[in-house]
Order: sequence, then C-alpha cells, then structure tokens
Amino acid sequence: MPQDSPSTPVGSSCGLGDVGILGYGSQGRAQALNLRDSGVAVQVGLREDSASRAHVLRDGLVSCSLDKLAREMDWIAFLIPDEAQPAVYARLEPLLRPGTALVFAHGFNIHYQKIIPRDDLDVLLVAPLAVGEKVRALYESGGGPPCVIACARDASGQALLRAYRYAQALNRKPVRVFESSFAEETETDLFAEQAILCGGLNHLIAAGFETLVAAGYQPEIAYFCCLEEVKYMADLISARGLAGMREAISTTAEYGDFTRGPRVIGEATRAAMSDLLAEIRSGAFARELDQELQQGGARLAEFRRRAHEQDIETVRQRVLGHSRKAVGPGDS
Repeated sequence: MPQDSPSTPVGSSCGLGDVGILGYGSQGRAQALNLRDSGVAVQVGLREDSASRAHVLRDGLVSCSLDKLAREMDWIAFLIPDEAQPAVYARLEPLLRPGTALVFAHGFNIHYQKIIPRDDLDVLLVAPLAVGEKVRALYESGGGPPCVIACARDASGQALLRAYRYAQALNRKPVRVFESSFAEETETDLFAEQAILCGGLNHLIAAGFETLVAAGYQPEIAYFCCLEEVKYMADLISARGLAGMREAISTTAEYGDFTRGPRVIGEATRAAMSDLLAEIRSGAFARELDQELQQGGARLAEFRRRAHEQDIETVRQRVLGHSRKAVGPGDS
C-alpha cells in the first residue's frame, strides 16, 4: 500500500553512511546528484576507461574504482544496465563488507536469480517511478519521485527502513512510497514496457501512420496525427486521468474513443497481453533475452536497423528540419 516514508532527516543523520553509485547514465547521475544534495556522502564507481569520468568531475562528484567502491562503501547502488550487473557483482562480491546494502532500481536480476547475493548483505529495491532526467528535475523543483521499495534479504534486521531512508534521500520532501516485492516490480515493469509504454505504443503509432499513408494521405499530416499528438494526450491523461481526458476532448473524439477504441484494442489484444504476461512470470522472456545477448544480439541489431529505416523516421526528420527553418534569425 502507498504511504509516506518516516519523517527521518536525510543525509548522514539518518544513517545512510557512504553510498557508492555504479554507473553514471541517466538514472545514475540523477540519483548521485540528489543524494549528494541531500547531504549524503556519494562516490561514483567507474571502469578505468570510462568516458563518464569527466562528466562526474564536472558535476562536482567524486569518482573511484569499482574495487574501492566495493571495499569502502556502506551502500552499493546498481545503476548500470541489467545485462552488465551480474558480471560486475561477481567481481565485487569478494570485496564487499558484511552488512553492505545492495540497492537496485529494477528487480530483474534478483528476481530471475541472475545475481544471488551473499547471505550477509541487505538486498533492497528502491525504484523511482520516473526516468532519470525526471528524477533530477523533480528534486530541483523542490519535490521528488514516488518510489517502489522492497527487501529481498534483511541481513541487518533494518533493511526495509534502510530502503525508506534511501528513497527519502532522493527527495526534498517526504516521499510517497509503495511497498512491494522484487517479483511484483519486475513483472509489472516488464509488462508495462512490452504491452503499453514501448512495444504497444511504438507499434500502434507506426501502424496508424502506415495506414494513413497507404490510404493516400500526406505523410507529414499522418506523422503529426499519429505521433506528435501522443504527447499532448499523454500530458492530458497524466493531469486528469482517463475519464478527465475524455471530458476535455470533443464529443466527436469521445464518441470515437468509446465506439472504435475497443475494435483496435479488442479481445485479440487482451489475449496477447495475457500471453506476454505469462512469459514474463514464467521467466521465458528473461531466458529468451539471455539467449539473444549470449549469441551476440544479432536479432536485436536487426530490429534496431529496421526501426531507423521506417518511413515515419524519414518523415520525422523532414518535418523537424522544416520546423527549424520556419523561424529565421530575428523571428520571435
């Protein structure tokens, strides 16, 4: 159930100690900066040849080797890509002190047992419900993201409280948290990515664009109708909810939503969603992804190539180019 975190002050006074951040991508940077600005002692662990070292120094943070991070930190936050985490953990495990807290922003590797931590380590999930840039922007505006928290191993006897405190340090005000489990966070996150946020939405946009263009409509008009306007609707849904969004649109659009929407998202779609959820829960998707990466990622590379070659991408570049040229020097 959602609840507010304990009103414990952030920083060293709340017992966080020294936090090591693995990786300096979008989420790693945001969390490192938020923690630092909350008074937490933070170091960023990077490979010796990492191109991120200059960015870390420019942001006023301390970088160190992975081995130093493992030996000296009270917390290790795994904010590198899922596929890189098992090998890095295997390298660091012999160096970790008993009682170290391992923090994950996504439960994938723990849930599917790709990482099996030592028994003397706290294993925590603190998953901000926002992408990295948003995590930082919310903090800078005086707030912070709600977080999903969970505990897979409580070696210290205070693991869940430690998760609360870490989540609080990512925020400027008491944080809204949802107590969960590694399984629930992993399975719901993968499902949302595949069925809606990435897989569902990307393919729906592309199919709508292709349908209009095949029927003879201008690609530029199809692009705006099927892609650009998605952001406006997403903002409206976020602000008002589904029912409130429908109250804000025209009667024509609302009637089309109620009567035609179920023909697009019908029983076949719901059955497909159930199937992919079953694959996530059984571990079939994780095993398939493992096999793909172990074989070099050839299918994934082909998918990426095709994505860039879609007509909608060509039209997007043309539209954006025209938009930039539309406003000349001195124009408002």
